[in-house]
Order: sequence, then C-alpha cells, then structure tokens
Amino acid sequence: MDTQALEQTARAMIADGKGLLAIDESTPTCGKRFADYGIDNTEDNRRDYRALLLSTPGLGENVSGAILYDETLRMTTADGTPFARMMADHGIIPGIKVDTGAKDLAGHPGEKVTEGLDGLRERLAEYHDMGARFAKWRAVITIGDGLPSRGCYAANAHALARYAALCQEAGIVPIVEPEVLLDGDHDIDRCYAVTEETLTRLFAELRDQNVHLPGLILKASMVLPGKNAAQQADMREVAAATLRCLYATVPASVPGVAFLSGGQSNEDATAHLDAMNRLDGGRAPWKLTFSYARALQQPALDIWRGEAANVDKAQAALAHRARCNRAAAQGRYDPAQEKQVA
Repeated sequence: MDTQALEQTARAMIADGKGLLAIDESTPTCGKRFADYGIDNTEDNRRDYRALLLSTPGLGENVSGAILYDETLRMTTADGTPFARMMADHGIIPGIKVDTGAKDLAGHPGEKVTEGLDGLRERLAEYHDMGARFAKWRAVITIGDGLPSRGCYAANAHALARYAALCQEAGIVPIVEPEVLLDGDHDIDRCYAVTEETLTRLFAELRDQNVHLPGLILKASMVLPGKNAAQQADMREVAAATLRCLYATVPASVPGVAFLSGGQSNEDATAHLDAMNRLDGGRAPWKLTFSYARALQQPALDIWRGEAANVDKAQAALAHRARCNRAAAQGRYDPAQEKQVA
C-alpha cells in the first residue's frame, strides 16, 4: 500500500475549498429522475446528461472530483473520448461507487446493511486501471422506535471498514459514508446521539481493519432534526451540533469531511456548510466541504430536460451551485450569490 499516494489524492480531493460532485445514481434511479421530465432512460441520454455535467466549463475550479456509477466510468463521449480522460482534461478526479446497495438486514426488521464486498478486490483493480482514484460506499442508518439496533451499527461499520481496507490495498482512496437518514420525527438531540454512535463505531472498526486514516475521506450527515419533526433547528444550531459531534468522534488524522445534503434544499445545504465553516473559523484539523448529488445537479437537470439547446444554460446552473458551495467550504458564502447565475 502506497500511503503517500493515498494521502496525496485525499488532500487533492478537499483542497482549497473544492468539493465533490456525486453523479453515481444507478440506472433505475436515473430513470426515475428522467421520467419527471419525460426523458427516455436510454444509454445515450444518460451519457449525454453526465457528459454535460462533467464538461461544464470551469467546473474543476470548484469541484475536485466526481463520483461515478459503473456504467459512467466505462462510457465514452459522443466523439469517442473516455469519460475518465475527459474528466482529467477538466481537472476532475474520477471516483466510483462500488457498493451494490442497501439490503434488508436479516433479523433486524426496518434496518438495512450495504452489500458488495464479494468480488470487490477484483473490481477495484479494474477500476484503478480505468482511472478511478477514489471510491464510495454508502451505509444507511434509520432512526425510529428502538432503531438503530446494535446489530445495525455493527454490521454497517464492519462493512465500511472492510471496503476501506480493500480500497487502500488497490491504491484507491475510500470515501466512507454512514448516512443517518433524515426520515422521521426525531429531534436534533436524537440525531446527535445516533450520529455520534455511528461515527464512534465506524472509526473503531476502521482501526481494527488497519485502515490508514490520512488516506480516506469521511462523507458525513449533518446533525439535523427529522424532516417531520415538530421543531426544526436554525442554521447555527445545526452547525454547532454537527461540529460538536465531529470533534467528539473523528480523529485529527482524517484529512477531510465532505458532507452529504441528505434531502435538504440546494440553498440550505450550502448555508449549513457555510455556517459550520464560519463557526469553526478554520480551527478544525479536517477540511469541511461538500459531496452533493441533487443539491448540485438538480438545477442543471431542471434546465436541460433532454434538450441539446439547453446544455449551455444547464452547465451555467451547475457551475453556479459549485461556486456557491466552494464559497461555503471557505466560510465565504453570501445568499446574494444566488442571484449571480451566469
């Protein structure tokens, strides 16, 4: 394992306020999103949409890397250029989602465990040869009556740690993503307790599996009340609770925390990230940045709608969201920027 190369890639992924664009939706999920706009879920349309995103002018100034789906990494553009090469030309590091999804956890009704470890070593070697330099594995933690269980915490933390070890063996930086779901009516204190336990167990397993912590990125949930909670929290309360949880659980040797948006609006995801960076004032040992899917790409999809004539405007919308989120990662976001779409 080349720890120096892993650390170099991990640092590049969170450098200078840059974050990550997640476009790793599976083919069925992509189809559901396309259906809202009457777009056929064909390979050509998926290629054109993802090429639109990845070739956005100036995207590499604000986004360091993009998380791809298996099909996307294997694609070529309409002129025959491999996607990984196109991304490199735009200063974007290729990444790859490698889990095979969250499945029912046997013996634990209402809970999930993420699968995909079988054959992962061989898949990672292939992905590395294709140009991928980081990977992502998402676990999901549900808050509910009596949930999460000890078994759910343990199963998902162990799978994340084994995945991370295999990634580093292959020369690929692992993003570990234990998402605490926003579904439910729980308050912010309940979310804090579950997130703290999730991260505590995750880092214990990572140490047990000899994962090199300076060569990974944590993709974390923000500490938020459930979306059906009677009382929501303001920006500063969310920022303070999330920072407190990270300081309690995340080792200083981890280079960066890239937050997921988790169903927040585009603007709220940006404002929460900005609030954390302003409140912390750069004191944290880890960079605090973004790894957003819908909160980055949704405005572009709203504009594109499968029409080639809309590509330039769609790219401008993506570039705008990327600029706003990089500003937030530097604690410099101003809501007035929302009116500055090119």
